Amino acid sequence: MEIQRNGFKRESYILSVDVGTTSIRCHIFDKEAQIRGSCTTKVNLLYPEPGLVELDPEELWRGFVKVVNGAVQDSGLQMRQMETLGISTQRGTFTTWDRKTGVPFHNFISWQDLRAVELVRSWNNSCTMKAIHGVMMALHFLSKNKRFQAASLIVFSTQHVTFRLAWALRHWKQLSEAVAEGTCCFGTIDTWLLYKLTKGLVHATDYSNASATGMFDSYQLCWSEFLCCLVSLPLSILPKVLNTGHRFGSTDPSIFGVSIPIMSVMADQQAAMFGECCFDIGDVKITMGTGTFMNINTGSKPHTSVAGLYPVVGWKIGPEVVYLAEGNAADTGTAIKWAQELELFSDVRETDAMANSVANSDGVCFVPSFSGLQAPLNDPKACASFMGLKPSTTKSHLVRAILESVAFRNKQLYETMLRETHIPIRKIRADGGICTNDFVMQLTADLFGRKVARPTQHEMSCLGAAFVAGLEVGFWKSQEELKKLQRTDRVFLPRNLYRMGDGGTEGEYTPILQRWEQALKRSMNWYGNP
Repeated sequence: MEIQRNGFKRESYILSVDVGTTSIRCHIFDKEAQIRGSCTTKVNLLYPEPGLVELDPEELWRGFVKVVNGAVQDSGLQMRQMETLGISTQRGTFTTWDRKTGVPFHNFISWQDLRAVELVRSWNNSCTMKAIHGVMMALHFLSKNKRFQAASLIVFSTQHVTFRLAWALRHWKQLSEAVAEGTCCFGTIDTWLLYKLTKGLVHATDYSNASATGMFDSYQLCWSEFLCCLVSLPLSILPKVLNTGHRFGSTDPSIFGVSIPIMSVMADQQAAMFGECCFDIGDVKITMGTGTFMNINTGSKPHTSVAGLYPVVGWKIGPEVVYLAEGNAADTGTAIKWAQELELFSDVRETDAMANSVANSDGVCFVPSFSGLQAPLNDPKACASFMGLKPSTTKSHLVRAILESVAFRNKQLYETMLRETHIPIRKIRADGGICTNDFVMQLTADLFGRKVARPTQHEMSCLGAAFVAGLEVGFWKSQEELKKLQRTDRVFLPRNLYRMGDGGTEGEYTPILQRWEQALKRSMNWYGNP
């Protein structure tokens, strides 16, 4: 693609920003999807009280502007060569602000935040929920409508926005006053950035982000009036929901010196799925970053789960809607960072060699549950723990136990996905910072009994948002063209000796897995005990 300005033709590029849980990064992509310039800055998480996790909205905005300017400077290109901007953001992290002034009422409340855990527990155990489940079950029996089946199985989670927003509305008087006055805007990070980039002209989100809030009806593709009414959430504060690939507006010229069309807004896991070119039913993506997120493409229909897999909109481009079923483990990267801060190792790259330096974990099991346990266990009160420590236990044993726990959670999610969806798996691709660890990747492939591919680029959310934006402006012509740009660093093949019943390592891992599952059970409901 070329942009013509003042009679001169200039090569054009795609600008893409990913706002993650721990960092904000910007990449500039050329026609071959190669990175021409990059810039990264840290996201500073705030912990005002135990269990509370927040981000400063203005600091996040400054970080966004910083990485865009830094990436363009790093590339040696000019801002006017940026044909379009794509945005990928962490999901379920939200704030509210004054519609007139644009000033936030409070910090972003992170998806990891547990302030609403008691509210969630009380709702899940309430007579109201039992009555709703019963009525929906009956309606499903009579109509066979999957929407009623989904409603009969719904279990609320702190990771969804619903009850953290309900908590905020109950506890902060200024919010309820702003709602009454019609001056309150709600938004996840993408909505906040669109609002800032357009100087308040756009209050919107896309289907992928909306579907991950817990307040969205993925079957009807609209905000759920029933749920919002049930939990007393005002529909008036919610943003407009638009296609994932769409002209959301343009950046105000005062921000970057030129006006850049914003052509994609996408939730990070869905963006990673798109970046991995998992366009077909049965394609699986595993992102191992701050948390592990496993997604399977379920096609044009949302999946109804009984074990906690969540149906999300992958993307909506034109009339086409692609759905994903998702399971997650919240504390993958968190556990690695915690171990590093304890000085179990100095460099994350050491962990692979440390894990392979010992034959096993010496009976040690690690439960990665700093933020509770998600599907298929779904216990927000579970605690993180080491079990089976001995005088003979070394740092290498501890590190191996931590890395094994990542692969074991992967196996749990994968088996849940197979059992629930009954969709034949076409391919499995992994990304995120933890996928650089060969031990985790190989053990995951062994436990799956399937090959797992690792891309050359590990941060796929940026690439996914860039792909969608590029398709919208004709920078790339089709999804088939994108597949040709996909690059694989290594394919991890399951080792034959891991197959069950041949006397190999799978047999050796069976008691280790069983012991680890016992450790999980002992860690559950820990914070519910006196």
